[in-house]
Amino acid sequence: MTITGEFAHSALFYRSDEEYLDALTPFLGDGLTRGEPVAVAAPRARLELLRPALGGSADRVRWIDMTEAGRNPGRIIPSVLDAFADRHPGRRVRIVGEPVWAGRSVTEYPACAQHEALINHAFAGRGATIVCPYDASALDPAVVDDARATHPEVWEDGARRTSDRYAPDEVIARYNQRLRGSRTGPAITCTADHEVRQTRHWAAWHARLLGLAEARVPDLELIVTELATNSLRHSSGGCRVTLWRDGDHLWCSVEDGGHLTDPLAGRRVPEPAATGGRGLLLVHQLADLVRTHTVPGHTTQYASLRLRSWAVSPAAWAGW
Repeated sequence: MTITGEFAHSALFYRSDEEYLDALTPFLGDGLTRGEPVAVAAPRARLELLRPALGGSADRVRWIDMTEAGRNPGRIIPSVLDAFADRHPGRRVRIVGEPVWAGRSVTEYPACAQHEALINHAFAGRGATIVCPYDASALDPAVVDDARATHPEVWEDGARRTSDRYAPDEVIARYNQRLRGSRTGPAITCTADHEVRQTRHWAAWHARLLGLAEARVPDLELIVTELATNSLRHSSGGCRVTLWRDGDHLWCSVEDGGHLTDPLAGRRVPEPAATGGRGLLLVHQLADLVRTHTVPGHTTQYASLRLRSWAVSPAAWAGW
């Protein structure tokens, strides 16, 4: 199957390993034959299935473990998709990206759905073909329905067709949600630039009490610093920072009276000469999950860190 045009974004619905391979093996092979740079970002089990099917051509593909590189869906566009395309300026790239799998939690999923919708804005006008596989046998039917809304084309039952439900901005708006569940924990208000340092130290102290590994305390300090500073710059009245523990994750929320109108904020790399735009990008890089709820007069940014220490697998970034 070959998709033409400036930018193509398709959802592939598969129900077995055979359907997965039957669709993606020729798709990737066609890209390699055309001399296009090719990447596959998917859960490791999918990589282990797909790589042998390409035989000797597999070494010409960049393999990325999405469970590491895309643990936070908000970092996939800048650090996986854009990063790969930017390494090949002036060339059309071909990417398989699987950001949604059966192991994703209900807390992660809204960020996944928004990510899929935002790809259409982030890559508009760029020479790229991105196919996003969905395991229709394991995922909730509502997830499959969302995929029809976030992808202008769908591949299903061996056929490719235009989606009659394509409405990405509706998905972005629908998942602009507050985080569910209890958010009870220590809180502090930051109202001026000179209070940011105190807020950062406060957050580090409480995070240790809540069980955050020492190796991750600097990540939390940077997250709090960037979110608080961003609030002070773009809203009035300061911000409120809250920490709490939920299972094996530490959560931090930063609430202010502003309105975040750019849904791609934090998901694009600013131009080198730009004076801003890096704070939210850094938050997305450091956190295991970022969620945003924003309406006129109120915005809450949520950032989560796993309590146990971890290191990003080299396979996630250097190729698998």
